[in-house]
Amino acid sequence: QVQLVESGGGLVQAGGSLRLSCACSGRTFCSVAMGWFRQVPGKEREFVARITWGGRNIYYADSVKGRFTISRDNTKNTVYLQMNSLKPEDTAVYYCAADPKFRIGDIRTAVDYDFWGQGTQVTVSS
Repeated sequence: QVQLVESGGGLVQAGGSLRLSCACSGRTFCSVAMGWFRQVPGKEREFVARITWGGRNIYYADSVKGRFTISRDNTKNTVYLQMNSLKPEDTAVYYCAADPKFRIGDIRTAVDYDFWGQGTQVTVSS
């Protein structure tokens, strides 16, 4: 069983920064591509970023490119999302997710990720 636990969310002013963490437990299925998504009420879950297991392939949504950085520490089974220059429109619940199919491509649809965390709220005030 894979468990993903996000942390690091909170309230920040526009222009500020936050770093989200996603701790994975479950051994083999933690050594896979991981993604970050976000969701606001009434809207579909939106792709934010993806990183393959070795960190060589990284993908970002256009809306966060240049401001957010995804990374991972495989010795700690943890994936990070560093968010800088935050905007009010970044306000959402942020979820990490695991894609256990050992794919390296640019995969942005939520249905392609089999395991999800409970989410962490990020609120950016103007």
